[in-house]
Amino acid sequence: MEFDFSPIFENWRYLRDGLLITISLSVLSIIAASILGGAIGLARVYGPRWLAGVLAFYVDSARSIPALVVLIWMYFAFPLMVGISLPPFWAAFIALSAYIAAYISEIVRGGVLSIRSGQTRAAKALGMSQNQTILKIILPQAVVRILPQYGNMLSITVKNSAICSVIAVPDYLQNSGIVAAQTYRPLEIYTVALIVYIAMILPLTRSTDWLYSRLSHLGRS
Repeated sequence: MEFDFSPIFENWRYLRDGLLITISLSVLSIIAASILGGAIGLARVYGPRWLAGVLAFYVDSARSIPALVVLIWMYFAFPLMVGISLPPFWAAFIALSAYIAAYISEIVRGGVLSIRSGQTRAAKALGMSQNQTILKIILPQAVVRILPQYGNMLSITVKNSAICSVIAVPDYLQNSGIVAAQTYRPLEIYTVALIVYIAMILPLTRSTDWLYSRLSHLGRS
């Protein structure tokens, strides 16, 4: 079997454009999911009981549905409900953000609840408000403790972005498939795609592990 990587060099601009879409979708989804998931996790711990119940239903429901189903529903069914057509990229962004946020919220909630309650009581005894206690005592330790799990969610978000090709998002995998179909070189195209995804995800996981190893002492109590 002869390997021919010339189609990759001939179509590198097209593949680059797909890679930029993948990176943009992943970064935006991670940022939105982190903000939304953090807010949900804190609201479930410190919010009113009725709100915690509503959010718990959302989190449990999202975690019970495959990401692909959420993605397809957001692109095909949601526009029928609201009467607004979403471009593939933004449908994928909303679906991924809402899906990943459910998992991040549980990571945040677990990190917050892992802090001993005695620290909260001590902060109150010193006259600190609840907001001061959360911002200065609880969150700094919780953030360090959740770093390994958060790193996993970063890699899962990037990998989940690959399934967005099913709704015609012109990401790296979608463009790779088109090039492979046109050049009849799927082995070479998808081998490079495998390497590209490893090159994107491996630094994320290793950097969060490295950061945790440097800051883990700050999360001990």
